[in-house]
Amino acid sequence: VQLQAYGGGLVQAGGSLRLSCAASGLTFSNYVLAWFRQAPGKEREFVAAISRGGGSVQYGDSVKGRSTISRDNARNTMYLQMNSLKPEDTAVYYCAADRHLSIVTMTSRYDYWGQGTQVTVSS
Repeated sequence: VQLQAYGGGLVQAGGSLRLSCAASGLTFSNYVLAWFRQAPGKEREFVAAISRGGGSVQYGDSVKGRSTISRDNARNTMYLQMNSLKPEDTAVYYCAADRHLSIVTMTSRYDYWGQGTQVTVSS
């Protein structure tokens, strides 16, 4: 199983980024997918998650109203559109997959993780 996160970069405050996570080696539609992030010196934080079919989503308080998670099961890819970015959004963003039925926000529940993509927001 491989999850490949990409799309990060350097952006000014107020800007936007679209992260992608491409998966292989698993039946993509059988997994809840999520984004987490980790800033230097901080714990890994839940960002957003999406159900197997895409009909249910959940967001962390820090990105709610500014981000949209989506998935394309035909392309085995998940996305995170982030708008109105703030310097405090600076972190490494990870995608993860969970084989259970419902969305959870705990890192320990996720079975597979991507390598992360760096997002840096300048003020």
